Amino acid sequence: MSSLFKLGIESLVTQNKYLEMLKGKRVSLVAHPASVTGQLEHSIDFLKRHNVNVTCCFGPQHGMRGEKQDNMIESDDYLDPIHQIPVYSLYGEHRRPIKKWMDQFDVCLFDLQDVGTRIYTFLTTLMYMMEACAQEKKMLLVLDRPNPAGRTIEGMKLIKGWESFVGASVIPMRHGMTLGEMALWFKENHKINIEMSIVKMENYSSQSPWPSAMPWVNPSPNAPNVYMARAFPGTVMIEGTHFSEGRGTTRPLEVVGAPDIDIQKVLAHMESLGSDWMKGCKLRMCFFEPTFHKHQKMLCQGFQIHTDGPFYDEAIFRPYRLMTLFFKAVRNLYPSYEIWRNFPYEYEKDRLAIDLINGSDSLRHWVDSKTSKVEDFENECRKSESAWWSERTPFLLYP
Repeated sequence: MSSLFKLGIESLVTQNKYLEMLKGKRVSLVAHPASVTGQLEHSIDFLKRHNVNVTCCFGPQHGMRGEKQDNMIESDDYLDPIHQIPVYSLYGEHRRPIKKWMDQFDVCLFDLQDVGTRIYTFLTTLMYMMEACAQEKKMLLVLDRPNPAGRTIEGMKLIKGWESFVGASVIPMRHGMTLGEMALWFKENHKINIEMSIVKMENYSSQSPWPSAMPWVNPSPNAPNVYMARAFPGTVMIEGTHFSEGRGTTRPLEVVGAPDIDIQKVLAHMESLGSDWMKGCKLRMCFFEPTFHKHQKMLCQGFQIHTDGPFYDEAIFRPYRLMTLFFKAVRNLYPSYEIWRNFPYEYEKDRLAIDLINGSDSLRHWVDSKTSKVEDFENECRKSESAWWSERTPFLLYP
């Protein structure tokens, strides 16, 4: 790791103003497996080694140590075996921190690696922790980390009234901000009266969203590399369908498909409908057999989204549009195909998963309409993206 670039966790212990804030204080840490330094030391170990008085920890979805492999599996509270401090689950009996937990610290350090997509639940956990700290008069320090999906904005904004655990607020699917920047936006737009500081990364440029010297640790079990993070603003929508998103393969959320579609016909129809939505990446037809999850032990045909070669261009890659185009092509070719999966999704039973993921029912209605056009969807996306571009600008921290 270059000595020039520093993560928020590393900056914390080298700047006197933050050390003074923590002096004599009981400290909590919100962390997961990817909460590591550039030398791959976990944040809890790093803080303890620097004599920070960490009295408790909080684990988000998938757990503090990332022990939950599948999606939507709750974690229990436990005692950390190394440091003998309690670790409370923010994805279990409670998703918001409760008062008896809040009473155990004075300052909260929030150090999660995000992937830059609204539906990734760490963003919601950040807002919930901010609201709890405001209510209990606790200080919050957000230890900032890179956004591997970059600065590009994409997707319709969540429509007010569609908030859920996978949609904290009225932001687009791909927001193009770090968690530190999003914390500033939450504070202003949700009027959260909190004592908060963002511990910025040092020498970070958003022109290189994931620094080349920065090692990758899965922030969740099915986020195995930076390429998944690039595709995720689109492929996450597959969770709300009967297609496989590649869970049970070695490339989850990079491959999509099903046993009962002709992928050559689908790709050709996608090309004819909206080839501009397929730029910035390479689609490779592939066959795969999930070892678990949807279509387990069935041969699926689909495609892999390649953002791991010279054809990747962050500025024009549109994974949200790409997956929407895939849905539309399937609907046109197979009018009676059961695309949308009706099942309990992230604590919701009454609203379709695809609508919760998208932040409204507009995408589903556009796909299912016999008269909808690519241009109509493009115009709606651009309206949201343009509005967000202006809205987020005052909160950006990096060049």
